[in-house]
Amino acid sequence: MDLILLGFETLATPMVLFMLVLGLFAGMIVGSIPGINDNIAFAVFIPFSFAMPAEQALALMVGVYCAAATGGAIPAIVIKVPGTASSLLTAVDGNAMARKGMAGRALSIAITSSVVGGIASSIVLLFFAPSLAQVALRFGYVENFALAILGLSSVVGLLRGNVIKGAVAAIIGLAVATIGFSPVSGFPRYTFGSVNVIEGLPFVPLLVGLFGVAALLDLMVDIFRDRKHNVPQTKLPEIGSLRMPRALMRRLLPVWVSGSVIGNVIGMLPGAGMLMAIFLAYDNAARRFRRLYEGKPGEPAWGEGAPEGIAGPESANNAVTASSMVPLLSLGIPGNSTSALFIGALALHGMVPGPLLFSQHGNIAWMIIVAFLAANILMWPVAFAVIRTVSKPIFSIPKEVLVGVIALLCFMGAYSDGANTFNMWVALVAGLAAFAMRLTNIPLGPFILGLVLGPQLESSLNNSLIISRGSWWVFLDPVSHPISAGMILVSALLWIVPVIMNFLPKKAA
Repeated sequence: MDLILLGFETLATPMVLFMLVLGLFAGMIVGSIPGINDNIAFAVFIPFSFAMPAEQALALMVGVYCAAATGGAIPAIVIKVPGTASSLLTAVDGNAMARKGMAGRALSIAITSSVVGGIASSIVLLFFAPSLAQVALRFGYVENFALAILGLSSVVGLLRGNVIKGAVAAIIGLAVATIGFSPVSGFPRYTFGSVNVIEGLPFVPLLVGLFGVAALLDLMVDIFRDRKHNVPQTKLPEIGSLRMPRALMRRLLPVWVSGSVIGNVIGMLPGAGMLMAIFLAYDNAARRFRRLYEGKPGEPAWGEGAPEGIAGPESANNAVTASSMVPLLSLGIPGNSTSALFIGALALHGMVPGPLLFSQHGNIAWMIIVAFLAANILMWPVAFAVIRTVSKPIFSIPKEVLVGVIALLCFMGAYSDGANTFNMWVALVAGLAAFAMRLTNIPLGPFILGLVLGPQLESSLNNSLIISRGSWWVFLDPVSHPISAGMILVSALLWIVPVIMNFLPKKAA
């Protein structure tokens, strides 16, 4: 307890608190720019921290890290262009709710969910970091493969009514993920002689295309349809009230809890990443919505403005932020790519993450931990201030002008990832593909899930089979790898149980 108080004492210094709040504002604004992912937002501010005292610099970094993921939800909801990869699923139900005139409620759900998930993970980091880090150490190649299988199995929750199309979309996503160097042989695959895809298709332009360019095409279709029927062009709907009814908060509480748990668990696992967490949380929220609310009067269809579709992924993505610091601060092992950048921030000030950090720089180590808690508490008013200043001007733009604005943001965001014009073509083709998928009712979620989990699945599978000398039993071995065996069993149940549940009513009938 004395060490925790030492961390609060260091954080309570006026300049340290100022840098934390400044980081929150900066991260929120940068995160709301499409194409700027969490890594870029964090990396941009590392050089600025070099000349600062260590405690001020790291408080700034904590603020940027926490706020960037939350800021990405603003354009995702307002214009259906995710600001960061962590908000890609928020764009689905969030923008659908905004188009119904409830943008304020959607933004309020997103911010509140992020704050709840962030506070939950901060408490976990504060009290359980050393013991939970030991659990994370038990995840090797075998467990990571089983985790990827579990993530792919969550696609079952996204396939309601589109089982064949969804499965095909997931397979195509896995196939696209194999483009580039093979992790085993080192030979390029499916590059067709192009050096631009030798390391795989760039993810940020793909993301911008799948959501941003596709949303741009949807908006253009709306404009042409309105003109065809002589409907006068109007501005986008107003934001409206940002207040959340208490009944809605009670309804979303179980979703926040489950999303926070998923985010905390995934965040602590090295290499699992934020996208895995948001997909698992989204799938869990979908199952709950379909069980309790789907089909009831006044309730939208899933993907058409369900509040659970915002609350699940948003609570999970911010729960990952602090929990990813558990293995980093305790053992020196980063939980994801963004927390790995924290190693660079610490190194700039002569510190090395791990057990020695607590013994040699105890005040800084505990300041970082309590800063995550303070950042997530302060993020609530900061986020609403940014929403009022950033979102309202966007809603005042006529649709025709907004087409040009979205196009500029999309292609600028795609180009900024490596300053390569090839990325702009990737975004355009991905957007056309996503638009065609929408027209043919092929779900986009399974495709993205296959795209995200493909590299982890392939790499973990190859390394596991090398370690086991080609034995597939290693994944089901309850003695040597009980965690893997348990996750494979859960994955199998995710596929089998829906089949049984669909069969039983037919037999009863």
